[in-house]
Amino acid sequence: MGGQREPELAELHVVSIAAGGDGVARHDGVVVFTPRTAPGDIALVRATVKRRFARGELVSVVTPSPQRVEPPCEHYTRDRCGGCHLQHMNYDAQLAAKQGIVRDALQRIGHREAALPTIRPSAAPWRYRRKLTLALRRREGAWIAGLHPYDRPGDVFDLRDCPITDERVLDVWRDVMRASALLPEANALRGAVRLLDERASFVLEGGAAWPSSQRFFDAAPSLAAIWWVPAPGRRRLLHDRREHRAADASFAQVNSTVAAELHAWVLARVLAHAPATAVDAYAGAGGLALALAGAGVRVVAIELDRDAARHGADRLPEGSRMVAARVEDALADALPADVVILNPPRAGVDERVSSLLASAQPRPRAVIYVSCDPATLARDLARLPGWRLSTVTAFDMFPQTAHVETVCELVPEDA
Repeated sequence: MGGQREPELAELHVVSIAAGGDGVARHDGVVVFTPRTAPGDIALVRATVKRRFARGELVSVVTPSPQRVEPPCEHYTRDRCGGCHLQHMNYDAQLAAKQGIVRDALQRIGHREAALPTIRPSAAPWRYRRKLTLALRRREGAWIAGLHPYDRPGDVFDLRDCPITDERVLDVWRDVMRASALLPEANALRGAVRLLDERASFVLEGGAAWPSSQRFFDAAPSLAAIWWVPAPGRRRLLHDRREHRAADASFAQVNSTVAAELHAWVLARVLAHAPATAVDAYAGAGGLALALAGAGVRVVAIELDRDAARHGADRLPEGSRMVAARVEDALADALPADVVILNPPRAGVDERVSSLLASAQPRPRAVIYVSCDPATLARDLARLPGWRLSTVTAFDMFPQTAHVETVCELVPEDA
């Protein structure tokens, strides 16, 4: 296959799963990444070389892997839904694939010696999602709500069911669609339904005006609140039935059971270092900071989102504080601290954060890094010389997908 650029049919032996969920095989010295394949498959693949690697399209499975199962979701096969990546693999195989993804990133990108991490499975591999974001498109004068095919990201198919999503979320989406004639005038929108303690919230992105929002809210009784984002950075709470509004719904957990396990694990690892002080960076609404403060730790929590920071500040006891700022701008003033917790978004931490931690004097006893992206985690660890990995634990927050949460505990090399 070498330098060939035209698609070529090849029979390949898939050996592993890459970050993103594609099966990995080799042909004529070129790595081929093919969606919907499983380790152990012998697959007929149409491969197209792109410089140093090739993209494969599965034509047929010649000999199925013992890890392969029949996907239960009609959209996964028929519509090539890109929301899940691993439904064609049994759950044990999914967990093993995610362990490999984390280890590969730590070794290849982070230049760290790493064994396969411990992985904590989800108690519910199905119906665990408490939030579902869908694309809204006009078709023949009416709205449809759906997801994108993995190989045609510009297209949208009409979603009938999503087996990884809580039935209550889907019921709310049906409520939304029954009232969809009252959505803003537009060709394309984006909506997200998230379960709250009672009812659900709805966040709508797009549209220049929404004069019928009150009528929409009245017609969707399962909604407790509606947020509207007419343009990036312009989020507005339009309607709210709750007497006491908690933190912004965007900070509620998608998989609440695994999130609680991860929270307990991080709390235990922090307290294992007997800190008197801690920095909780990218703190969200301050749940971890509050738990640490309750254990007697003086906490500086840093969060850019002002609504979440305000909610956290209202709950923290005297001696601890919340700072509404970028972590890279506020961390220097928050140090020194006995333990620093990093829980950044998918993009990872700013290089200035790494520099501050690398040069901090005195050094924290530990840095606990919570990551939703093994690649950016590994990149950030490569920027922290002088720190060694003490523990690495993965949590399967999103079964049936290739996403994995990872908690790395770092301690100074001379500790």
